Amino acid sequence: MAGRMKSMIVGALAASALLGGTVGMVGAQDAKEIVTVVKLSGIAWFNRMEEGVKEYAAATGANATQVGAATADAALQVQLIEDLVARGVDAITVVPNSPQALEPVLKRALDNKIVVVGHEGATLQNVTYDVEAFDNKAYGEHLMEALAQKMGGEGEYAVFVGYLTSVTHNEWVDAAIAYQKAKYPKMTLVGGKQESAEQQQQAYAKMRELLRTYPKLKGMQGSAGEDVVGAALAVEEAGLSDQVSIVGTSLPSVSGAYLESGEIDMISFWDPAKAGYAMNVVAAKALDGQTIKTDDDLGVEGYNKVRVDGKVIYGQAWVDVTAKNMDQYDF
Repeated sequence: MAGRMKSMIVGALAASALLGGTVGMVGAQDAKEIVTVVKLSGIAWFNRMEEGVKEYAAATGANATQVGAATADAALQVQLIEDLVARGVDAITVVPNSPQALEPVLKRALDNKIVVVGHEGATLQNVTYDVEAFDNKAYGEHLMEALAQKMGGEGEYAVFVGYLTSVTHNEWVDAAIAYQKAKYPKMTLVGGKQESAEQQQQAYAKMRELLRTYPKLKGMQGSAGEDVVGAALAVEEAGLSDQVSIVGTSLPSVSGAYLESGEIDMISFWDPAKAGYAMNVVAAKALDGQTIKTDDDLGVEGYNKVRVDGKVIYGQAWVDVTAKNMDQYDF
């Protein structure tokens, strides 16, 4: 296990190599201050997003930074944004823990002429724009199809979300469950939505309990980046690797050891660095008075031909990774 734990630690990447040369320059900025507020600091997903924010700053000259609390607490995130509003930053981009909890403070930001760009928050009302890597319904259905194929289209499965208030996670699993009921009636959801708090240890504990309660469990779909790893550890310890299939959202640096050993069958993800970069591009365009339209190119791989629905900007940015192609991704 020591080797596996080491493989879960994300190494620092050189900023010059971050986006593989795929992201276009967005033009010089007049040192506008754009601050990205993430769910929490110190986990692989948001460490990777910060690389994208730093790359944007280096490429454009903008004063772009990232902040986050030590825990995924909506109240702490509200406080961070209140401080930024008081400071008078030019733009805030945010990945919300609880969109509902953020609406009042985001409205104050807009009232103070601060551009607000969300991510993983398609239901947010008090934003200039929200940037989504893809259509959430399609992504949830895609994960369920992958899980159903691994399960042979029948048996008990479980779903995990980071928080019950996480809009995107719930959109994924709601779409997945609806898809399963329509297409794979011999599959059965058990245990309701499991809440991992974005923590591997909690996902592990929840999966252990599920395996005890439902000894015939055949599948698991995870949403937070650590969900599939916590579940894989529980499955491995129980000696059920041949029985339980695992798919979900994660990163190769987090899940690679279990992809390689077979406990995790497939992960899907969008590169959070590119999402961070794209959010900053949108913020800068809004600060310049530009309107984002369908078919616009944000100059970021996966966001080259966006679809705009109201305030929501959709890319086409998900990728699937298995043991066969994981070596193509170094984050």
